[in-house]
Amino acid sequence: MFKKNKHGIQIKSPEQLDKMRAAGLVVGRTLELLRSSVQPGVTPLELDAIAEEAIRGEGAIPSFKGYQGFPATICASVNDEVVHGIPSDRRKLREGDIISLDCGAILEGWHGDSAITVPVGEVDPKLTELMRVTEEAMWRGISALTVGGHLSDIGFRVERYVRSQGRYGIPPEYGGHGIGTEMHMDPWVANHGRPGRGPRFEVGMCFAVEPMVNIGTERTKVLDDEWTVVSVDGKPSAHFEHSVAVTENGPLVLTALDGGESRVKDLLADQADTT
Repeated sequence: MFKKNKHGIQIKSPEQLDKMRAAGLVVGRTLELLRSSVQPGVTPLELDAIAEEAIRGEGAIPSFKGYQGFPATICASVNDEVVHGIPSDRRKLREGDIISLDCGAILEGWHGDSAITVPVGEVDPKLTELMRVTEEAMWRGISALTVGGHLSDIGFRVERYVRSQGRYGIPPEYGGHGIGTEMHMDPWVANHGRPGRGPRFEVGMCFAVEPMVNIGTERTKVLDDEWTVVSVDGKPSAHFEHSVAVTENGPLVLTALDGGESRVKDLLADQADTT
């Protein structure tokens, strides 16, 4: 049985959160393996094979493969590809590229979903800063997931941080989502907006927080493969994501190997000091 609140958002029991955490760790370990595998000369398709072997080796199933017809285990989005890049062997990664790796796994019926953006060798400092800003925006959004907060607080914190760091584009049509017995569940989680709106957070809710940030325009388009999303100006994009549970003690980052403890603790302390 799966409990839902009045807005239809799935509420997980402590035992179910343990299963979500187990699925999240499969994803977290797979992404760390992929991070160490990224280097010049590697193809996205080779990374996809590494991910599938790792996920299945832990007794889990890739969430993405076959999802609405998607043909691969991971999304591998290079440079101006914002999200949903299909891994292929048509090109090899080159020094100076960045690649966003989005990965999902199902373990005992529960989903984990996370993404990182990784530099290929030495990259332009502007790209290093883009990745830093995007990842920090994700953590700012995660810090909103405290009991009694509102859904829109996530997007507000993501957008406020990104806007404070320079002229970046936040594609408005892409964002996070609820997660649990399905990979994509209601509600949608925007990466922009005003605070204090939408459902209140309750213990046992789980969300994927995933900002996508472009170094140029926010405008995007979908390529002819009907999956790959690119920036219309051809400038690079970064993507970071974690699956997060609301607990009595604050956010538990299900797909972070340390549960996000160090980053969340620091952010919550900073907020308390500001208040």
